[in-house]
Amino acid sequence: MSKKNYERPLVYKMEGRVSGKAGPESRIRQMGAIDGNEPEDLLWEYGSPLFVVSEKTLRRNYQRLHQAFATRLPRVQMAWSYKTNYLDAVCLAFHQEGAWAEVVSGFEYDKAIRNGVPGDKIIFNGPEKTREELRKAIANRSLIHIDHFDELYTLNELATEMGQRPQAAIRVNMDTGVYPLWDRFGFNFENGQAWDALTRIMRTGKIDLLGLHCHIGTFMLSVNAYAIAAEKLTSLAVQLKEKFNHSIRYIDLGGGFASKNTLKGSYLNGADMSPDFDDYAEAISKILLNGPFSNEEFPTLILETGRALIDNAGYLLGTVIANKRSSTGRRNLIVDFGVNTLFTAFWYDHTLLPVQSKSAYTEECTVYGPLCMNIDVIRERISLPPMKPGDRIAVLNTGAYNMTQWMQFITLRPNIVMIDTSGEAQLIRKKETLETITGNELVPDYLREINL
Repeated sequence: MSKKNYERPLVYKMEGRVSGKAGPESRIRQMGAIDGNEPEDLLWEYGSPLFVVSEKTLRRNYQRLHQAFATRLPRVQMAWSYKTNYLDAVCLAFHQEGAWAEVVSGFEYDKAIRNGVPGDKIIFNGPEKTREELRKAIANRSLIHIDHFDELYTLNELATEMGQRPQAAIRVNMDTGVYPLWDRFGFNFENGQAWDALTRIMRTGKIDLLGLHCHIGTFMLSVNAYAIAAEKLTSLAVQLKEKFNHSIRYIDLGGGFASKNTLKGSYLNGADMSPDFDDYAEAISKILLNGPFSNEEFPTLILETGRALIDNAGYLLGTVIANKRSSTGRRNLIVDFGVNTLFTAFWYDHTLLPVQSKSAYTEECTVYGPLCMNIDVIRERISLPPMKPGDRIAVLNTGAYNMTQWMQFITLRPNIVMIDTSGEAQLIRKKETLETITGNELVPDYLREINL
């Protein structure tokens, strides 16, 4: 008998449909009130889509984080990360709680000054600080975290030119066992570059070296990585003390604490994977408390936490535009906000909830925004009950980065309201209009006449 020819099997992906009466019921919950405010009422008053920020939640997050570290260490100082969300109302709420400002650009620096933050309570990070921005920071006695040797040389020049001593630290990058390694910023620990920078600062004697700084990554799920970072910065502090008899005033471990969002590709929900504030605090404090510092010279721990303080305080409310079926039969839900508004849709599988009470049965679908771009995907795969045009939908955990990295692309950016601690909705950023966009445009006279 002759051998049969091999035929490759064809495997087709099955698309799920709405469950029948015998099918499983949904566990999808309905979006509830935000600090006493019904989402539907907020949308009717302020329009759709709409960002909502809970002041009560962000203050509670700050207090929990501060307590986790302050109960373990003698001196702790928080610095609000402006790049995470630099809306004035958000920044001022954190400043009222006691946070300094951590900025990474001249724009953010000026915003902090305008918000009333004293110059010596501003930490200036980032690889791009212009000569004039550095001059301003020196004059205000701000904490300048030196990123590279060219910046160090510029600070030495300005110190001589201005007759003032810059208040500074160096940023250190290092291997903490987490990859990819963040070695783009600062001076490397392992190859001796960080110690070389410290030696040059001490030998030239023009800069007041106050601290050591690192920022080892973003959305860090490993608390042990912070323990390693604290240990390596401590070793640099010991070397400074032994060789130059110089004691630093602070160790800044940056930010990067994970929020409760779920990263794309994650097997587990973010709420189950992300460490608590106490987990980070315990790992860091053990290293610092067992270090060689005397009680009198124990450094202040500075944290520049952003995402973990604001993410769960933010909501994006919107409206269903339409339902469609793809060529494979999958239900496609189209909503009135896209990735230009919800930038973190590229990073997270955000939780989406219907605002109105819906059917107990669900269907797997893809949620798209309104942009004429194929990349405008809010969720690639999610089970939702049937929703019709005009129905309202909510996205959770949107407080970090969306209101700073959003783009004016195709659609205009929406209103933002903050629910204050008394439960009142306060408009904190007005939606854009055509004039917002065209106000800075200049048109040559010869283009003003058109013939159609």
